[in-house]
Amino acid sequence: MQLLTVSQLNTYLHDLLDADDLLRDIWVEGEISSFSRHFSGHCYFTLKEGEAQIGAVMWKSTASRLATLPVNGEAVLAHGRVAFYEVRGQVQLYVDMLRPAGIGLLQAQFERLKERLAADGLFDPSRKRPLPLLPHRIGIVTSPTGAALQDMLNILRRRYPLAEVVFAPCRVQGAGAADTIIDALYALYDTGVDVIIVARGGGAAEDLWTFNDEQVARAVFASPVPVVSGVGHETDTTIIDFVADVRAPTPSAAAELVSPDMVELLDDIAQMRNRLSAAMLQHLTGAREATAHLKLRLDLRSPESRIRRDRQRIDELMRRAASMLERRLSLARAHLNGTRGRLEALSPRATLERGYAIVQSPDGALITDANRLAPDDRVEIVVRRGRFHARVEP
Repeated sequence: MQLLTVSQLNTYLHDLLDADDLLRDIWVEGEISSFSRHFSGHCYFTLKEGEAQIGAVMWKSTASRLATLPVNGEAVLAHGRVAFYEVRGQVQLYVDMLRPAGIGLLQAQFERLKERLAADGLFDPSRKRPLPLLPHRIGIVTSPTGAALQDMLNILRRRYPLAEVVFAPCRVQGAGAADTIIDALYALYDTGVDVIIVARGGGAAEDLWTFNDEQVARAVFASPVPVVSGVGHETDTTIIDFVADVRAPTPSAAAELVSPDMVELLDDIAQMRNRLSAAMLQHLTGAREATAHLKLRLDLRSPESRIRRDRQRIDELMRRAASMLERRLSLARAHLNGTRGRLEALSPRATLERGYAIVQSPDGALITDANRLAPDDRVEIVVRRGRFHARVEP
């Protein structure tokens, strides 16, 4: 048995939740409650479902990207991470994306992934590579049983029969399909292909969802050679369409894009491209491993979590300071009002208001003793409304 202080326990719970992969990337559906926006721009609210609820925080940077802020009672899909706020000892959801619940989880996931990958630079136009004019080897990633494969092979034989086609079979939908696509891509990366086509025929959005998988997108991004996406029909859009160097509306169109005119074929250029592709693959593999290692080290030492906790602590201290100042002002006002009331009660004017008069000598001195007056002395008498002179009778 171990004895811990409160801070040690809270730190342990914080680290325990941070180490849970599920809680670091999670969607939560619920109803907005107790929504408030601090003047710093950060938003605090509660997500409820029946009797269950969890506190949520949305930083200013996330809130500024929303077209409109949510309102109490609104059903939403919130994406973010679950962490333990050590200062108050409570579990909170840190929201980095908020969407109305009505758009559906698949669409929300699509938008979230698209936004994150765009921020990571996977869609950057500057990294898009032109297709090789004279590809020596063309890689194809698709299903071995689909009509898309035969359509592409027929086009390549007709337009560019001198090119070697390297086929990497995979599943294009269903559980585990994403892993087979990734394996097929990396298998092609080691074969010296000049260009790769990733394709499948049309289908419902759910059928094409494999091509919205983040790891599939990153595998396409890691390709040492240009990648052409030919997924679905012209109206279909998937994540790899944004990552690929070129998007084709159909698998057949993808085959046409990568197959040049035969008269442009030059064997020596094709061989040079093969050597360049091998060198690029080796360099990218080493860089990818080094980057992954550095990223892991940075993640372990990132100050981001502490900065976020400090932000919330500052917000709380500011709220407490404002509340304390308001209480002090209220007490000061009450004390001032009481003092003013007492002074007014002691005021000569108050005495006059009750029907009394003030007697003064001509030089303005108060007369409080009648024995000090002599016959024929003149006095001035002050009453509630005005004053007048009088003479003392004998």
